Amino acid sequence: MTKLTENIQAQSGELLRSLRHTLGAGRTDLVRAAAIVREARHIFVTGIGSSWHAGMAVQSVFSAAGRPVHLVDASELLHFTALPEGSAVIALSRSGKSVEIVKLLDKAAAAKAQVVAVTNTPESPLGKRADATLLLSAAFDHNISITMYSALTLVGGLLASESLGAPLGDLAAALERTLQESTRALPGWREQAESSRWFERTAPAYFLARGAGMASASETRLLWEEGAKAPACAMTTGGFRHGPQEITVDGLRIGLWLDAATLRTQDLALAADLRKHGAKVMLIGHDVPPSAADLVFEVPKSPPGWQFLADIVPGQVAAERLARLRGADCDNFLYCPYIIEAEGGL
Repeated sequence: MTKLTENIQAQSGELLRSLRHTLGAGRTDLVRAAAIVREARHIFVTGIGSSWHAGMAVQSVFSAAGRPVHLVDASELLHFTALPEGSAVIALSRSGKSVEIVKLLDKAAAAKAQVVAVTNTPESPLGKRADATLLLSAAFDHNISITMYSALTLVGGLLASESLGAPLGDLAAALERTLQESTRALPGWREQAESSRWFERTAPAYFLARGAGMASASETRLLWEEGAKAPACAMTTGGFRHGPQEITVDGLRIGLWLDAATLRTQDLALAADLRKHGAKVMLIGHDVPPSAADLVFEVPKSPPGWQFLADIVPGQVAAERLARLRGADCDNFLYCPYIIEAEGGL
């Protein structure tokens, strides 16, 4: 068993611990952080790598409630974006030590912008210097972000919900059910991946999603690259239909995340058309017809807008399966250190 698989198996339990900490011992910190966000005139959500993908999920919670926020990659925010007066920066970082995040702290201070840290490392520069710090309180992964990615989406989403005045009691109970059901579903998902002919060592892969699903599609693309050492592409389902569909060839692999409520009929029609033209389709969502694709991962029902917490797991399982099929070492990086502490070179 790979370390990556061990991390996937432990993930739901770690997320339950993170959830209970955030709404228990960490509740005072959550309320303080939410007050900063609520009172800000401009909100920036930032991170880099998998943390930036987690930011897509956090942004989606704000967007669904009509609260505009800027989602900006930490390097782009550091070098190309001015922070206007009255800004708050929600910085997502498992380590709190990435070079761009550390340098961004000085920029925020110069702009008198308040910083809310969402991190697993309170003693890091981010944890120490932020105006409010929310701890993930979960075990670090062996290498590739699994629990750390999902915990950032969870705690960042809870921060967004608290700042928007959403009642968290019912939400927490529903999230616990989703996580518990994901644990029960995991062995079946792994069996599906092992037996499915959707996987092929060298086939090109495109991952498509809408709304909050873009977090899972983008993170799965990164797992393809980090774990299976295979190139992949992630983009919005709508954007794919405006030109990129011209790359559809026999044997193309498509991963398509179905939103719980929006454009499901249209996306099922897209899956059917892609299969007619020779593509192999993997569908991930809730209440999906088993015959709608070459591989269907049925995920548990989630609270509205929170499917991203469950629908990343089949993507993780799929990436680990492809890594073994390709003979790639998904537990170690070839070039990438665990923490990026310089901005040049590999």
